[in-house]
Amino acid sequence: MTLLQITTSTLSDSLAVESADPGLSFIELILKGGYIMIPIFLLSIVAVYIYVERIRTIKRAQKIAPDFMDRIKKLVLDGDIKSARMICSQSESPIARMIEKGLSRIGSPLKNIEVSIENVGRIEIYRLEKNLSVLATISGAAPMIGFLGTVTGMIQAFIAIAQEEGSVSPKLLSEGIYEAMLTTAAGLFVGIIAYLGYNYLITRVQKVVHMMEYTSIDFIDLLQEPN
Repeated sequence: MTLLQITTSTLSDSLAVESADPGLSFIELILKGGYIMIPIFLLSIVAVYIYVERIRTIKRAQKIAPDFMDRIKKLVLDGDIKSARMICSQSESPIARMIEKGLSRIGSPLKNIEVSIENVGRIEIYRLEKNLSVLATISGAAPMIGFLGTVTGMIQAFIAIAQEEGSVSPKLLSEGIYEAMLTTAAGLFVGIIAYLGYNYLITRVQKVVHMMEYTSIDFIDLLQEPN
């Protein structure tokens, strides 16, 4: 009989809590995560900024005229190096900058031309990969910060439970747990988004690097053609 009364009383309390709390909005849910949500939120802003900025940079790097190399080849074979360099200077593509560097070294030994093109290529790759390491760091750091928030939140919840006199209400226990778990969920969300963004950007950069390598080889072959 006593067990039945306790069960009935617990069920009544749960129904009362559900009727009194219609639900939390998304903003209220985020705020309940505590101060650990602040660095997670800041990391999400940094991740979005890096992703958008890198996407725009990579798109500019891929923007080059389809007949670019055909025009360069024709001018080089005609001996009009000045016009070929002018075409390169009109493009913001790293490919154009590499070819322009090679054109400026025409007359030097072929090995020196190759080295100068490779040096420019390394600089351009560095520019393309700028801040990608930060995005990779965020993908690993955000979940760890979220987990730290969960640990500290659980400690605070258990402290509150220990200080509670008498029986512990299910509402107090559940609130302490879900508020602590919010930081892990937020950290995982930011980390997953940053990880996917990082891998996508790396794929796009590799495509640009492949284009740069192919074009530089094509240019060196052009210089080796008999006059």
